[in-house]
Amino acid sequence: MPNSDLHPSLLFKINENQFALEAAIMELANWVEHRESSEATDNVRNTLDTISKNKELINMESCGAHGA
Repeated sequence: MPNSDLHPSLLFKINENQFALEAAIMELANWVEHRESSEATDNVRNTLDTISKNKELINMESCGAHGA
């Protein structure tokens, strides 16, 4: 049976990865936007919305797991 003590740590690291990916993708979106490719920028920003929503859920679960 897996060690349940690892779950909070894993959720925390997944959340950290979400933040890092979001920041990197935002940098790319800004770079593309400055080169006037609005369609690509819109697509990237839509993807960022999904990442942000998922990040919020992971963060809530991570905080709940740490408090347990």
